[in-house]
Amino acid sequence: MFPMPPDSVIQMLRAGLVIPAHPLALTGERAFDARRQRALTRYYHAAGAGGIAVGVHTTQFEIRRPEHWLYEPVLKLAADTIAACDAATGRQTVRIAGIIGRTPQALAEARFAAGCGYHAGLLSLAAFQGADDDTLIDHCRVVAQAIPLMGFYLQPAAGGRLLSAAFWRRFVEIPNVVAIKIAPFNRYQTLDVVRAVAEAGRAGEIALYTGNDDNIVIDLLTEYEIATAHGAVRLRIVGGLLGHWACWTRRAVELLERCKATWGKGGIPADLLTLAAQVTDSNAAFFDAANHFAGAIAGVHEVLRRQGLLANVLCLNPEERLSPGQTGEIDRVYRAYPHLNDDAFVRENLEAWMN
Repeated sequence: MFPMPPDSVIQMLRAGLVIPAHPLALTGERAFDARRQRALTRYYHAAGAGGIAVGVHTTQFEIRRPEHWLYEPVLKLAADTIAACDAATGRQTVRIAGIIGRTPQALAEARFAAGCGYHAGLLSLAAFQGADDDTLIDHCRVVAQAIPLMGFYLQPAAGGRLLSAAFWRRFVEIPNVVAIKIAPFNRYQTLDVVRAVAEAGRAGEIALYTGNDDNIVIDLLTEYEIATAHGAVRLRIVGGLLGHWACWTRRAVELLERCKATWGKGGIPADLLTLAAQVTDSNAAFFDAANHFAGAIAGVHEVLRRQGLLANVLCLNPEERLSPGQTGEIDRVYRAYPHLNDDAFVRENLEAWMN
């Protein structure tokens, strides 16, 4: 009734992965650029990402509009490209599909994604503004019967909605919830999700992923201790599914491994805390925090354009663009933190990825 991913995928999710939120490559005429889209997917695989997320906010929700009708082609191309990369390297990459909309739309997307070989659906509840918890849970349980779920706490500034602690406590009881992306950009709301997983007794089953692009490194360094009716439960955010990790991905893989190396060691190197602030500062430039994230997608595109992976920063919605001063901010963080970019890695491999 509630399908599960292969055991190997579950174990990978629990171990912690870098999962970039996949952007959308467009030509100068705003048509789908399949060649560069494929190159992006190959880049993430070569960089060492353990998963990809497609059809999510960074991919642009507009791919579903009838005038574009790109949801299915984009998901299919990514799945086929990853399958080929995995076959060539003997690896397995976890595939996450973004799922949005009211129940009929979400169910159709879930069925298509499952049919393409996606292992879980990242379920957005943005279409249910103002709905009560019963309505939300009923929706989630219906979609869960088509595909395993990755829960999603999306910040309101990116189109999400507030979700109560009571909602999360009920959501984590759905049998095939395998992970949750926590992205409210808010420490209190992050704790609501962590507490729900601990109190439900599913700390060893549901993998927690940061989507808090403003707090990436601290999220990955923190061990939580939650008091429950059955005693104290310790748990961690083990990886990230992030728009920020859609660029400079090679360094993100190295960063996650550095964070993991501290787990259980009883101390955090001071330079990692310094790095945490540098990553957040970089994200402020990429995501256009100064303008309430108006240029978030275009900012990631700009970094990928500079590296040669994208031809431009265009989005399907012409109103989605870089904000005044945003390129200057990206210039600044490039100068300030050269150790955070993976430009040399991209230069060495770009031609192969583009073929």
